[in-house]
Order: sequence, then structure tokens, then C-alpha cells
Amino acid sequence: MSTTVETATEIRPFHLEIPQDQIEELLRRVAATRWPSKELVDDRSQGVQLATMQALARYWTTDYDWRKAEAQLNGLPQFTTEIEGIDIHFIHVKSPHADALPLVMTHGWPGSVIELLEAVRPLTDPTSNGGTAADAFDLVLPSLPGYGFSGEPREVGWNVGRIAQAWAELMHRLGYTRYVAQGGDVGASVTDQMGRQAPEGLLGIHMNLLVTTLSGAPVPEKTEEERAARAAIDTFRASGFGYFLEMATRPQTIGYAQLDSPVALAAWMLDHDTDAYYKIASAFVDGKPSGNLTRDHILDNITTYWLTGTGASAARSYWENGRFGAQAAGKTPPPVTLPVGFTTFPGEIWQSPRSWVEAGYPNVTYFNKAAKGGHFAAWEEPEIFSTEVRAAFRSLR
Repeated sequence: MSTTVETATEIRPFHLEIPQDQIEELLRRVAATRWPSKELVDDRSQGVQLATMQALARYWTTDYDWRKAEAQLNGLPQFTTEIEGIDIHFIHVKSPHADALPLVMTHGWPGSVIELLEAVRPLTDPTSNGGTAADAFDLVLPSLPGYGFSGEPREVGWNVGRIAQAWAELMHRLGYTRYVAQGGDVGASVTDQMGRQAPEGLLGIHMNLLVTTLSGAPVPEKTEEERAARAAIDTFRASGFGYFLEMATRPQTIGYAQLDSPVALAAWMLDHDTDAYYKIASAFVDGKPSGNLTRDHILDNITTYWLTGTGASAARSYWENGRFGAQAAGKTPPPVTLPVGFTTFPGEIWQSPRSWVEAGYPNVTYFNKAAKGGHFAAWEEPEIFSTEVRAAFRSLR
């Protein structure tokens, strides 16, 4: 006999099987796209370029196979569990090595768990990737509420602080009494909040985007490195901030296009940072991917958003987090007293100096500048990314 509480906290296996008619409808809509005229400049300053989108659409309708992505996902242990009224989807891969350290790793926007898949093997089985068994992790990859295969919030309030609490509950529900957390992009904000909340069992955190700087925390600007980072942020806010501002203030407005047109959804998702955009454009236009930012992997992620209909609900998370930030404005946030690791990747929107990381986190136990990679570090360079995660948490085992 099961009680209501037991049913609510049950962990259920998840298997993905998209009906064929949904895939055919996707392809029909891509083929029926009404195209704008070509941009009037030779760069991305007017937005995602026509040649990029037409090359993407051609590949989507002629060569891309969603079933491969579906099989990859179904080849991993997937589950759902209800937390505060939302079915949270997560991948849970246990290491073949004894005494593996549990790690909850959070994706961002416009990513999903898709962007983390290539890091699963090197993190859970490092001996297959040049590491040692002592560096192994049990890996938990949740889909953010309103993203991908997780349920969509039906009420306001699902900001990064609340998601951090949900992740702590998830790890507790999985039976982990000690674990670490990692994140980039929105996932970095969730991980930051986990560090500030310091739930029982959390040993330390690692991030690859410095969210304290985006929130306006003061940082030194005396050295050439610090001034270069500030200049990069200023450039982003002046010419690359459109998607952020729209989703933080009017997510429903852009949601109509994302739910109605696959090409509109794809263009919106590609219009992120300059480095990632040109790498993705090169993969489609020139057939030259950067690391694992291949045509298939990019379309795996975009198609996930389309088939789950989560363009609008994912956009609303920026509105939620904007309100969360506004409510915290002028208040000193709780400090992160846990060990903090940070890796800055050369293609990131800005390269965070160590002085900036230490200004936001007083207990930096690991800092490194990676040789390759950008904003989607786990996706683009999974081996380098995995090496960084292993190094960041090595002292906590």
C-alpha cells in the first residue's frame, strides 16, 4: 500500500518515443518557411544570417535524423520525479567505479541536457578518457523546469533560487548524503544559489560563467585583463543582449513565434553570443564544426525544444530570474562559504579574471583558464570540460 506522499516522491523511469506524425509536421513546417530578404550587412550585426538559416533548414529536412538523438537519450538511465508539483526529468548515470562522487550538473539556455551528453562518459568513467578511477562521478543531469522533458511551471516563482532548492531535494531523494554541483549559463545561476543556500551534503560548486558580474557586483578594473573583461561585457550589453532583454521582460511575446515556426525557434536559439554563433554558422554553411558543435548536435537541441513545445516556458525562466534579481537588488546576498571552483573558457562572452571570481566568492579553491572552448563548453569541448570538473573537485573527495 502506498501513501500520497510516497506517490508524489516516487522516481519513475522515463522513455522517450516521439510519434512519427510530430516529426513529419516539423519537417512540413520547416519546408513551408516564409523567408525574409537577406540582411544588409556582411556580419551578424543585424541578427542571424539568412545563409546560416537556409543551410540549417536544408540539413534539417534532408539529412537530419531525430531518431539517433532519441536513441542516445534512451540509451541512458532517464527518470522523472515530482518536486513541488512539477515533474522533473533527469538523467542519472552511476559510475562503474567504486566511491564515485555524486555530481548534479545543470544546463542553461538555449541548451538542454543535450549539451551535456558528450561529457557523461568522461565524467562517469574517466579511465576511458585519460583519467583515473579516483576522479569518477555519479552524474545527475536534471532538465530545468519548463525546459525539454521537465514539466512546465503553472505558477510564478520558479526562479533559480527555487530550482536550487529542488535540486537539493532531488539529490536527497536519490539517497546522496554528500555531493557537488556544477553549472554554466542559467545552470551557473542555479549552482551559485545552491552554494549560497548550502544544503546539507553539498561539498562545493564549480561554474564556468561568472554570474556575480552579471548581477552588478563590483569588481576591480585596474589591470589590462580586468579592463578587457569589462570591455567584452559592455560590447555584449550594447549589441548582443537583445535575446536576454526580450525574454526577461516579454517572454510570452517571443513564445508565439517559437511555438509556431521551427525556423523562428532555431534563429532565436542561435542568436546568443558571437563566438558560439559563428561556430554554429560555420558548421552549417562551411561544414566545419567546432569540436562537438556539429550540425546534428545543434539540431538535436533545437528539435528537443520544438518537440516538447518549451520555447515559451524556457523564455519565461529569464522573466522569473529578472524578478528574482530585482527583489535582491541592494541586498547583500548570503556568502558562499563552500569551496568554489571556476574555469574560464577563451570563447566565453567575457573571460573572467581570477580577481573577479574572488570578488564574488571568498573561498576559491580552484581557478583555471582553459585552452579551448566557449560558452557551451561541455558541448563544444567535452574532454577539456570534463578535465576541468575533475580538477575542481579533486580536493573534496
